[in-house]
Amino acid sequence: MPTFKVIFEYDGTRYSGWQRQLYVPTIQATVEDALTAIAQTPLTLVGAGRTDAGVHALGQVASFRTDRGLSRREWLRALNAHLPADISALSVEEAPDDFHARYSASGKLYEYHLLNRSERAPLLRERAWMLYKPLDLAAMTDAASCLIGAHDFSSFETAPTDNENPHCRLDRLDLRGEGDLLVLSFYADRFLKQMVRSMVGTLVEVGQGKRTATDMKTVLAARSRAAAGRTAPAHGLYLVRVDYEEATGAVESPP
Repeated sequence: MPTFKVIFEYDGTRYSGWQRQLYVPTIQATVEDALTAIAQTPLTLVGAGRTDAGVHALGQVASFRTDRGLSRREWLRALNAHLPADISALSVEEAPDDFHARYSASGKLYEYHLLNRSERAPLLRERAWMLYKPLDLAAMTDAASCLIGAHDFSSFETAPTDNENPHCRLDRLDLRGEGDLLVLSFYADRFLKQMVRSMVGTLVEVGQGKRTATDMKTVLAARSRAAAGRTAPAHGLYLVRVDYEEATGAVESPP
């Protein structure tokens, strides 16, 4: 039975996250309903990551298996015909039989968007975390550099979780300004539950002068969520890309 890999873009504003849940709309349930309507039989979708309620995606990857004899182009056209306007399938391709959207991933790229200006921005109210007082970007950059590398990131993991391995390799954490918009980019081999949002909340406290850049080492060493800052709001987070080794499909490499 062929395995198909799909890349999705979505606005997570009105969804209770990726994972199917009872009585609330989710991305997985919406796409699975579309797949079932197309295949005329229930299909299960496996996602690369379980984005939280309100989180957006520019490159979420998912996979499904089916013997429905449609081409890649036919699957793409049919999916987008059945999906609502806030979810789009960007590509569909056949993948090796051992491909698994989650477990085959070698790295993920997330972005977090902060809007730092004195006036609110109505068009970005569900797209970026609005912070009205100036941030010390130099201090935030120094603090970010302390987090790069292989560490136990327990201090940035939100409970409860079934994860037993708190170690991740954060290859990239950089900040770039685009006018009033500050974009933080995170690339790692894996991420813990709400890890990016917890790091963003802590870095913002550095930018506000509530912590120093060198405090990051103390936070990491504590291995306790209580040592880090607040969890940043979900609506500023974007899953940008998921990478895979050549043997299992995509060939993109870490930035």
